[in-house]
Amino acid sequence: MSAVSPMPIFTRTFDLLTWLVPVSNHFPRAHRFTVTQRLLNAAFDLREHLEAAQHRRGRARVQALRRADEALSRLRLYLRLITRWGWLSAGQYQHAARMVDEIGRLLGGWLKVSQNPSS
Repeated sequence: MSAVSPMPIFTRTFDLLTWLVPVSNHFPRAHRFTVTQRLLNAAFDLREHLEAAQHRRGRARVQALRRADEALSRLRLYLRLITRWGWLSAGQYQHAARMVDEIGRLLGGWLKVSQNPSS
């Protein structure tokens, strides 16, 4: 009996979260309950909407995937802001941007297939 491997988008979002949470511990304490919390909420919302989509079909799946896409957009915004403010180094931002870009491509593909199931 072979084990079913998780969809790549779940592995990538897990990797993003396991990287992002410890990095965020080094952000300015004064912003821990504002910007830092919003960044982390967007990242966790993304993952939770993907989990919801996995357990739904049809229109409900598409709606969950669109909510995931909205969370991903918020995450991109917060990453750009914290980089502008110097909370992430250029290398850290490049690493995060690569992960987010890959997640975006995977999400876009899943959304496309879910919107056109007969394709």
